[in-house]
Formats: sequence, C-alpha cells, structure tokens
Amino acid sequence: MKGIPLVGEREKNSGSKCVISMHSRTTTIIQDPKNPEHTKTFIFDLAYWSHNGFQKDKDGVFISADPSSKFAGQRDVFHDLGRGILDSAWHGYNATLLAYGQTGSGKSYSMIGFGANKGIIPNVCEELFRAIESRDKNREYQVTFSMLEIYNEQVRDLLSRTKKPGGLKVREDQQLGFYVDGLRSVPCDNYAQIERLMEQGTKIRTTASTTMNASSSRSHMVITIQFKQVFLDRALTKQSSINLVDLAGSERQKSSGSEGDRLREGSRVNLSLTNLGNVISALADAAVGKKVLHIPYRASVLTKLLQSALGGNSRTTLIAAISPADICYEETLSTLRYAERAKKIRNKAVVNTSTLVRESRAENSKLLLECGNSRIAELPACLLTEPTAQLSWAHQLEQARREWQQHYVAIAQERRLGRTVPHLLNVNEDPQLTGVLKHFIQAGSCDAGQAASNAIILQGLGISDKHASFTNSDGKVMVTPHGKCKVIVNGVPITTKTKLRHLDRIILGSNSAYLYIGFPSERGSEDLSRFDYDFFQLERAAAEGVSVDKLGALHGGDAKVDPSVLAVFQDYVKLMPLVAEANQMSEELGKGLKMELKVKNLASSDSRGYDLQKEVTVKVTNRQTHQVWIWSKAKFINRKFLMEELYQRFLDGEDSHVAQEDDPFWDPVEVIHLGSAHIWLQSLAYCMKFEDQVEFLNCDGLEEAVLHIHMVPCSPTGQACGEEDVVIDPLELLGKRMDFQIHIVQCLGTKWLKEDAERGIQMGYRIYDLTNTLYTKPVWKIVNPQIEETVQFTALNASQEFLNYLQTNALIVDLWGLQEGCAELSCSQPDIIVTGEGHIMVDSKKISTVIDTGQTTSNQTPELHLKLVKLEEERELLRNINRVLREENVFLKESIEKTGSSQQAHKASNTLKINGMTEQLPAARNQMCTQEASYDREFAKALKVFYQSMNVARGQFLKLRHYKPPEDDQMLRPFVHQQSHMLKDFGDLLESSLWKLKNDVALIVKKKRECLLHVE
Repeated sequence: MKGIPLVGEREKNSGSKCVISMHSRTTTIIQDPKNPEHTKTFIFDLAYWSHNGFQKDKDGVFISADPSSKFAGQRDVFHDLGRGILDSAWHGYNATLLAYGQTGSGKSYSMIGFGANKGIIPNVCEELFRAIESRDKNREYQVTFSMLEIYNEQVRDLLSRTKKPGGLKVREDQQLGFYVDGLRSVPCDNYAQIERLMEQGTKIRTTASTTMNASSSRSHMVITIQFKQVFLDRALTKQSSINLVDLAGSERQKSSGSEGDRLREGSRVNLSLTNLGNVISALADAAVGKKVLHIPYRASVLTKLLQSALGGNSRTTLIAAISPADICYEETLSTLRYAERAKKIRNKAVVNTSTLVRESRAENSKLLLECGNSRIAELPACLLTEPTAQLSWAHQLEQARREWQQHYVAIAQERRLGRTVPHLLNVNEDPQLTGVLKHFIQAGSCDAGQAASNAIILQGLGISDKHASFTNSDGKVMVTPHGKCKVIVNGVPITTKTKLRHLDRIILGSNSAYLYIGFPSERGSEDLSRFDYDFFQLERAAAEGVSVDKLGALHGGDAKVDPSVLAVFQDYVKLMPLVAEANQMSEELGKGLKMELKVKNLASSDSRGYDLQKEVTVKVTNRQTHQVWIWSKAKFINRKFLMEELYQRFLDGEDSHVAQEDDPFWDPVEVIHLGSAHIWLQSLAYCMKFEDQVEFLNCDGLEEAVLHIHMVPCSPTGQACGEEDVVIDPLELLGKRMDFQIHIVQCLGTKWLKEDAERGIQMGYRIYDLTNTLYTKPVWKIVNPQIEETVQFTALNASQEFLNYLQTNALIVDLWGLQEGCAELSCSQPDIIVTGEGHIMVDSKKISTVIDTGQTTSNQTPELHLKLVKLEEERELLRNINRVLREENVFLKESIEKTGSSQQAHKASNTLKINGMTEQLPAARNQMCTQEASYDREFAKALKVFYQSMNVARGQFLKLRHYKPPEDDQMLRPFVHQQSHMLKDFGDLLESSLWKLKNDVALIVKKKRECLLHVE
C-alpha cells in the first residue's frame, strides 16, 4: 500500500495548504483544514512522499534534493513494488497492481511515468526481459502483451485498430474464469517491442477518446503480461499473469458528480468503481470474520476481470495516490479509507504449474483444428502441450516480427516527416495522450475533416466532413474554415484564411486541440511541454474576456490573490470546453439547448457588504420555449456524462430517443434567481423614513431591474412616525418597542419579463432573526408590475444586538423569475411569531426562549403565546407612562424647592412677586420645551438629509467597486476618464454632505445657546 502526495496546478494556483504528513515510511497523517487539531492516522505497508524535496538530474530524472529529503522517486517505488511483482511472476504466482485515487493525484504518473521518469509498467517490462537474457537456457520464456480500456462498461482492445460496436464481450470459462473474448495478445521477445505496443495502444486510446468524446480520466486501462516458463528438461511449465491496472479517477459525487440531480443513478461511467468499492468492502468484512452472503463480482466488467486479483489466486498491491492539498481533503480522506479497507483483504495465491501430458496434446490438436492458426495467439497458454506450444510460439513470434517490420517502417517514415514537414500535434487533457497524433501538412492544399477522402482525417465533436483547408506553399501555411465551421487560432475564432506561425494553438470543432509545428527553419529548442491543455483553455478564456481580475481575485490595492476566487477561475476554465462539447451534442441531437457559464455571486455581497462565496454554474436555455435552468457544476458534469452516453448511441446508429424524464437535456421548469437589491437599514435605527429606487444586480453585476421601496418607522397602529420622533442616538430605543413597515411599491424595467411576456416574478426577503423568507404575491406578464405590499414588523423590546444590526446591515431583497408550469414561492407561516395586532415579531429570541421552555401541550401554546404578547405590550405601555410621570415628578420637585427657598428669603411683603414668579414658571417651561422640540426637529431634518446623501454615496461606491477595466487597450482611456469623473462626483457628494451637516449642526447649537442665555 502506498500514498503518493502530488499537487497539481489547480491546487498550487489556489494557494492550497498541505494537510498530509508522513513521519515514517508506513504512516500517513491527514489534518482537517477546518479543524487543524483534528487529525487521522493511517498505517500502510509503505508510504511514499513525492510532494517536494526533489530536483532534476542531468537526464531529467527526479531525485532527492539532499540526503535529509523524504522524497521517493520512480526508482524507489519500482524497487519496493515492481521487483515484488517480478519475483512473484518468476515463482509462478499471478500478480496484480492497482492504482487508485482522484484525477490528478499521480496514478498514471506512478504506473506509466512521464518523460525520463518511467513508471512501474515500463520498468517491470524492461527488467523482465533483462532477467530473461541472463537466465537458464534450458528454459523457454514466452511473453505476451495485451492492453484494453474499459469506458462506460464497454471494453476496447487498444492493440486493434478496428472498433467493435458495443465493445468486446466478457465471457466466463470454468478453468480460466472471466476473460475478454477476441482480445489481441501479442507475443514479444524484447522490451523495445513492448514500448512500441504501448505507444500504439496510447495512440488508439487517444483517437478513441477524441472520437467518443470521452475523457481518459473516466476510463480504466488494463495491461496484462502473460509470462510463461517452459522447463524443457522436466516437461513442466510455470505461468504467471501480471495485471497492471490504472483505474479511473475516484472523484466523489459531491465535488464532481451528481449530488442533487434527479438522474444521479443514470450514468454508467462510475459503475465499475462503485462496484469495485462494494467488492472490496465485502471482502474486507469477510476477512475480519463478518458474515457476507454475496460478493458482487458480476456487477461490472471491471470486477469480473479482477475477480482473481481481488479475492482469489493473485498477489495484489494497491497504490493509493493522494493529493496533499487542503481543497482535496475530502477526496484524500476517502481514498485513504478505501485503501485501509482493501488492506484487510487476504488472498491465497498458488503457483501455477502444469505438466505436459498426452491429454493436453489431444485437446490442443482439437482446438487448433477448430480455430485455425490465425487464432493461435488467442488460445489459453496453459492448454498448450510441448511440441504444439513450441510450434505455435515460434509461429506467433515470426508473425509478430513481420508486423514489427511493417510498424518500424511506418514509425521511421513518421519521424522523417516530423523533422521536415509542418504538422499538427494533438494536445489532450491527459498528458499521457498529448503529442501522440501527428497530422502532416504536405505541399499544396489539403482538406481536414471527418470524411475518409480528406488528406487529414479528424475525429471529435463539432468536426464536419469538410471542416477546414490547409495550404502549404511558398514557405507559408494557411488555414481556412469551411462555411461556419469552428476554428480557433490562439484563442480567437477565425472566419477567413489565416496564416499560421510556429507554435500557434489551434482548436477545431468544440474542443479538438492541436499545436502547429512550423517549418524546420522556424523551429528552435522550445519547450513544447508548456503548451499543454490548460494553456489552450486559459488562452481561450482570456480571449473571451474571462480573467482572474474580472472575478475580483485581488484584495483592494495589496495585489494579494484570493485563493477561493482563483479556485473558481480554475473551475470556470475547466468547464469551458465541457460546455462547448455539451452545446455541440445538443445541436447534433436536435435538443435546442444553449448552455453558458455563469459565476454565481460574482458581484453579490451579504447583508454587511462582504463578498459572497463565488461558484461556477451553468445557465441552460431552451431556444424554442425560452425555458431556463441553472445547473450547479456537479449537476452539469453528471449530465454531460449522460449526454455522452446518449450521443454515443446516436453515433453508433442506435435509437437515441429517450423518455422525457430520462433525458439528460431536460428538467422540470424551476424558479430562477435573477438578482438581489441591498437596502441599508441605518435609517430605521434613527426612526427615520427611507424611500428609494434600488437596482437589482444579477450574477454579472449588471442591472436586472429597479426596486421601488419604502421603509417607514411607525406606531403599533401603523401610523408613520414624524420628524419629531427621530432620535439622535439609537441607544434611546434600547429596551423600547419598535414598529416599522417595509412597503414594496413596484418593480421597474425587469429584463426577465421583457425577454418573454409569459413569465412572472416574485420577490423575497428576510430580516434579522426571521427563519423564513417572506415572499410577495406572484405577478405575471407585466414588465413594470405594481406590487404594493406592506408588512409591519415589531420588536417588543429592542435589544442592543438588533440596534447594531440596523446600523450595520442591509435588507437583501431577492428577485425570482417565474416560468410557466413552475411552482410559485411561498412562506411557511407556522414558524412566524405575530403580535396581537397581527404584526410579525423580530428580535424575539427572549420571547422564543420563554415559549420553548414554557410549553406544556400543543393545544395550550397559542393561548400562552397571546397572553405573553399582551403582557409584553402592557408592560411596555406601563413603562412609557412611568417614564413620563417620573420626568414630571422631577420637574415639580425642582419647582417646589425653588419656591420654598424663595419664601424663606422674602416675607409676606413679597407674596405678590412670588406668586407672579410661580405663575411664570410653567410658561417658561412650556416655552423651553417648545424650543427644545423645535431644535430636535431641525436636527432630525439635518440628519435625514445627511443619511439620504450617504445612501446615494454608498450606491455610487458599490458601482465603483463592481466596475472592471476593459480588456481592450483602446477602451482603457475612456474607462479611466469615466472612473475619474465618478470618483470626483463621489468625493464632491461626500464633501458637500459633510459640509451641510456641519453647518446645520452649528446653526442649531448657536440657536440653542442663544435661547439658554435669553432664559437666564
């Protein structure tokens, strides 16, 4: 067992942290990124570290950077695992090596390798033939090689150029078990032949991947080496079957599959891996003594072929390839648990020996007569007797040599042309399949497309019979699209004849990518590896105006990259070609769908103004009915697998019609989120009315509609508060009853309704601690609908938290699009607490607690609740009355004290004067109170004007935040000019608002001082 921590470009670009550590060669520790103190430890037979601590030697091989490095290279892995496989084979045991893990974790790198860093498979084959050359000459060694791929439960022979519809069949033999009928097994007598076979298989796999539109990461590759030793002096044979299996990516449904999709069980792509997991779980349970009734080997093609390797006659090793990045934590943990279960399985391998007896000769003779010499290579090797085996093996080798001779001639010709003739080099998502196909552009003009008559025959989605023409003349190569066929050069679509330059990037059809290699005079010592699949897609994204900056990855002016936004950008780029392919399948199958990528929350923020987490979605529109769906990334990927299955049936000439409920291109109509509007609640904290028209911004940050809304502080009876009720400090409202109304007046200029007159809209919002969203009534077929809905809210005892919320948060109103046939949105009323007047209560945590702890029976709850609300209202009323009486009592007490002291100082002769002063006191008090109220009203007006100005300024600031510079350099100057004007207006508004507030407050203070001096 081994874990190979590798990290890819997506993890690096996302600023991921390492969550894997290996403190010994057997221990793997994983750390939960959300809870760093929480770790899990796994013990395996071997654990290898290849994440860092390495360097390249002069041959390009990765080696340890220094003696203290934990790095394990390909040779280390082969020394521990590959030699064990070879030892088993020499002793006559079957051996199997499985590579398991998520896409990009290093499975194929470990098995095949890349460049100078050869993987286990080539190292095992090379070492096997090296050992044969030095062994006993009294033995005959027979080595055969086969290579197959399992995709979507179909088996394809990667050493055969003819594709059988539906794939090769898996059959069962009483002695051999499950085997692939018709699979080509090629005799080899040196390692160079196996190298060529692997190249041939990779080329066929690449062509099949392009033709079937199937990602290699979703398929299993199985290489089988049959190794037979014939002991000529003892009439004895030993035979070993070496199975080397590169499994498909093990991505969990949540991150790349079908979570939440009604068709999640429809795709067969993951069937083999799912059943492999079931088999391993059942075998692991049996190994620890649990009762297992059935082991589901027959549930998939893969588990049938691996039956002996998993629970029978084989020595089996599992490589668990993992990523150390925190964003892959769930996948990595799942892989480690999978490997831990597999470790419990115990196989009983036996030496495969047989004697050469007369009965075997008779059986072989019968088989030879029935099958003929042409099928000798396909006969079970263990059934061959000595004379027939020698004859047939010599015959097979001779036939293979003739084929090799033809193959070598073709390879030599291709290499010669590659050095002298311009050509197209394929670029694949799988690095193992990149550079495998070469299309040469000979002198003159040649057509490219699917038709067999073309000089360059291309396969893939969106490739027409006559797709484009290439012209090679006068030292120049030109490409010309045919009609409306899609041709992209360096990320930009072309429609006319275009000159190609060395290392130009070309995309034909939906996503067939090629690197143009120019004339020898143009070439240098360039590193072609940098022009990988990601390079093509990033260039395409940039040409379409999609960049990290547009997604808002930079934090203000510090130029630091937001890792979460970078991860979204990587997802966007990854999905771009998939969406293009899905659109092409829709077009060819006549589904009439248009799919386009969107970034959810691209310009959205929460109620406090902070950016929301962004994620990539796919907007799906039916061109005919105008119905719209929004699919998550996971749902789209799952649907695309299902689309591929349907499209393959279409290509094979089968019936591609499916029932509507099984159609991956269809979904029931649903409500669509169109945008959000932010209305800041600060005015309510000062008992001030707010009225404005606010933009609904869609996911692109563009105006979708305009909301006309009022927020009005009011009395319990609904009467709007006046200017005299404005408070200077929100703390004056602490502990008091607050009532306010939210009045949604109208929705103006809704684009959703302009696009299709049969549609409708609804709006929804929540405030503070309400658990349910309140929705307006649905309105259909009106572009500027009058809503006119008012809801009154009540806080019986305003808390400090609620007042803070009003001062710092916004009310978010969501705009929803209704389509004909969809379910309208509604609010669950039972969870809403209302007052005796029928107003919705907010800031009700204390009351809710009382209700929760005081519940006796469900029948008593409404009665207790009403009593509680009534008592709260009465308490608030008594509190207000008590406050007024206390203030009056203080005033009267002061008046009496002043009157008493005056009477002691003056005698009866001054009685008239004292009476006069006593009569003037209430009048002076009334005059002062009137003037105080007047000053408060003026101050409230000044505050109101200031807050209205601040709301306008806030809106301008939000607009400035969401404006992005244009990609076109020619548009940059007007953009900068516009931005400078907006900044100037924004600054002028702030300055004038502050200046006016300062003058108003100074004037009020001056009047108040004059009044106090006059009274004194």
